[in-house]
Amino acid sequence: MRLHKLLLLFIFTTTFLVSCSSEDDTPIAISKVDNQKPLGSSARDLLASDQFNGLTVELISVKGFEPKAAAIQGFKTFLENRLNKPDGITFNTRVVNSSNLAPFTIEEIARLENDNRTAYNSGDEITVYIYFADGSRESDTDTEVTLGTAYLNTSIVIYEETLRNVSNRPNSPDLSTIENATLNHEFAHLIGLVDIGTPQQTPHEDTDSEGHCNVQDCLMSAAIEFGSGVINMVDNTVPKLDDLCLNDLRANGGK
Repeated sequence: MRLHKLLLLFIFTTTFLVSCSSEDDTPIAISKVDNQKPLGSSARDLLASDQFNGLTVELISVKGFEPKAAAIQGFKTFLENRLNKPDGITFNTRVVNSSNLAPFTIEEIARLENDNRTAYNSGDEITVYIYFADGSRESDTDTEVTLGTAYLNTSIVIYEETLRNVSNRPNSPDLSTIENATLNHEFAHLIGLVDIGTPQQTPHEDTDSEGHCNVQDCLMSAAIEFGSGVINMVDNTVPKLDDLCLNDLRANGGK
């Protein structure tokens, strides 16, 4: 999560698709604007059923860098446990070729979304885009790596190559656990944790890491996003949200 870069990412465009109907050849306009807002601005829309009854997750992976099935199932369970979506949660998966741009800036990731994303909010269905990249974040260092980034209101990138490298370290959890934890963590930023669109009921934001929780071993610890916390996952299990984070979500329409 890099809030100071968000202003660079507002690419407001409209794509037009030609209707296949023989009776009406009027182009159908698909607006991208509602999916190109600041991080956290759709927190309640994702959590509650006030405006959107269903969620579609468009999950795009670079060929050869697809996530483990167990990670996706664990992620779906996390969503079902936290979101009020009576019409259900749907996953649409697709594989694309490499962009050959790695390592990535967040601006490059945003441009790839503009090229690859096909699902946008429509009616009472809200959509989220997740891209599994075949590379790392350009700003990574020898001592700190980024596993994933939530960078707009419905957009996430997972640096799958980095996750695989981390999983190969001695005593690391298995890859599916790291994938699951990263997906859950980044989506939790989309739904406004910590204090990014979902107000804190009790102060618990980490003063040393904006947007993260100060409760040790919480899913929203900054250590999860930047890789240092995955080694400490107990018994190869995905960290859970602490009670303070859960209280925030429930107060904003979630479960």
